Amino acid sequence: MNRLIGSLLFILAFPGFVRAQAVEATISMPRQQVAVLGSGIFTRKITDAGVTYKPTSSGGGSFTYRFNINRWLGVEADYDFFRNSQKYLTSNSSYELRTNLHAASGAVVINLPNPLTKRMKSYFLAGGGGLMFHPRDTELIDPQFKPAIVFGGGVDIPVSRHLAIRGQAKTFLYKAPDFKVESIRTNKYAQGMVPSVGLVYSF
Repeated sequence: MNRLIGSLLFILAFPGFVRAQAVEATISMPRQQVAVLGSGIFTRKITDAGVTYKPTSSGGGSFTYRFNINRWLGVEADYDFFRNSQKYLTSNSSYELRTNLHAASGAVVINLPNPLTKRMKSYFLAGGGGLMFHPRDTELIDPQFKPAIVFGGGVDIPVSRHLAIRGQAKTFLYKAPDFKVESIRTNKYAQGMVPSVGLVYSF
């Protein structure tokens, strides 16, 4: 008799439990997200073949769309914009070109359990894209495109059902632009580090 009552209670409670888990999963990992972030770019100095490349640091912004395939895996598309100067130094001269820097990339996102708290949502991303260096003060120099590897990670801190604060750090790995000027050409890869913070809307 006790077993029968227990079985009936389980059957009655099970649908409610499943619905609760489905609701929790939906809340914890929404299907789609858009983010607007304020960011900065900081590039490490590289030296190769007598040429030192060190762009100026600058602020900028980025826009992200993310689609979560499931609670662990997602894909995203990013656009970043910065205004900085590409600076080169050789043994007998220096060269500086003010540019608009456009970056477009796509990445796979792996959502990770946060070791500190279940409320925060951590993730790691890796993918590829490209950087377009567009000269600002002259039309005599053509824009130059450079492929890039992208990797990084971040954390989302929910403030409501649909809104969260995102902190992120990612890196662009790319070959330094030379704008078809042989005297400033290098064969090394530069690392552009991009920390950012902003708002995420989930739906």
